[in-house]
Amino acid sequence: MVTLKKTVMMSRNLRTEAAQRFAERRRREDEAPRLLDLVPSLATLRLEMRSRGGSVNAEARHARIVVVDRAPALFALKCDDPTCRGGGYDVTAPIMSGLLAATTSFDMEDTCRGTVGEAACGRSVRVHVTATYRDPPFSPRPGRRP
Repeated sequence: MVTLKKTVMMSRNLRTEAAQRFAERRRREDEAPRLLDLVPSLATLRLEMRSRGGSVNAEARHARIVVVDRAPALFALKCDDPTCRGGGYDVTAPIMSGLLAATTSFDMEDTCRGTVGEAACGRSVRVHVTATYRDPPFSPRPGRRP
């Protein structure tokens, strides 16, 4: 009975922690400027992530197609290690730098800053970014008619 109670309490704590992390992530997304406001010529955006290392010595791959019309200009990725606490990757700055330069394809890498037990997580993520851009709107030179 005691172990069942302990298990239920631990499960409830994990759900509460996950709910808090989700609420914090949602708050940050809501407060972030919209991607299209910062990069109005952006048409499509695809992120291909590959993470490896850490206590889970397996490679994980997945892709995210960003809905440009309503996406926040925030690129915070969670760590794939389920035992990692407080970790993840904030790759907003390097991705925004590439998008603002109208780069169509680029790679970047980051290391998780979380912990697994008492040790650093050590997982890393490599992100391949592919973007397409709309043609800039026609703007005639001053004094000339289109």
